[in-house]
Amino acid sequence: MLDILGAEIGKGLRVQLAHPLGHVITLLISTMMYLGLQFVLGQGQLREDLLPQTLIAIGGYWFLQYAALVMVADLIEEKRAGTFAQAQMTPAPPWLPMLGRLITASVFGLAVAAVASLVPMLVAGITIPPRWAALLPALLLGINVLAFTFLLAALALVSPMIGALQSLFTSLVLLLNGSFLPLALYPDWLAALARVLPTTLGIEAITQTLFEDRSLAEVWSGGTLPWLLLHTLVLTAVSGLLFVRNHRRALQESS
Repeated sequence: MLDILGAEIGKGLRVQLAHPLGHVITLLISTMMYLGLQFVLGQGQLREDLLPQTLIAIGGYWFLQYAALVMVADLIEEKRAGTFAQAQMTPAPPWLPMLGRLITASVFGLAVAAVASLVPMLVAGITIPPRWAALLPALLLGINVLAFTFLLAALALVSPMIGALQSLFTSLVLLLNGSFLPLALYPDWLAALARVLPTTLGIEAITQTLFEDRSLAEVWSGGTLPWLLLHTLVLTAVSGLLFVRNHRRALQESS
């Protein structure tokens, strides 16, 4: 099983590294988009009071967007090429190759998010204070993103509209998770809607620990951390159940 997992990860890394120009273009567009949006929202200037929080939010979006793009695009390509069914001819459980794909997607998603966040920090002089308390929300945010990525991959097994669905969901995340404005500036009803989407609760918990100097106990008692934990667990369970169902259905289809 470890050999199969390692082979899947190695294959995914080789495929992605074979086209480095695409990654460079993605980084350039991501950083220019963020700085341009903040310049417009700041009415011709970069607002120092908003940049740190929005940078963390859009970093979560970049991680989600690129991890989902890598995993779903790779899966769709194998389905079109007819090699997806061949990859299932193994004694390993079907979730193991998908786990390998998810690890590959997370590596590239984290790399893009880290580099794309570092560039605005250097260009605009953005400072994010280090806090040990932010590590747990950051870990839960990462699991939350990967669970949603796995959910999109499960949908890609059977849905011909996965490209449109992925674009719709990730666009909603970009609009509402705090990448434009901090969640505290939203109306109550819009903030409640935003918290249903992936990344939002994780970003809110991280910003509370970093910029409001709250401890994990305070974030927990405030309700953000328990909701983040529940959201992550539910998303993980739903994505796993949906994968089992759609994987079985995909192998039964004659196409």
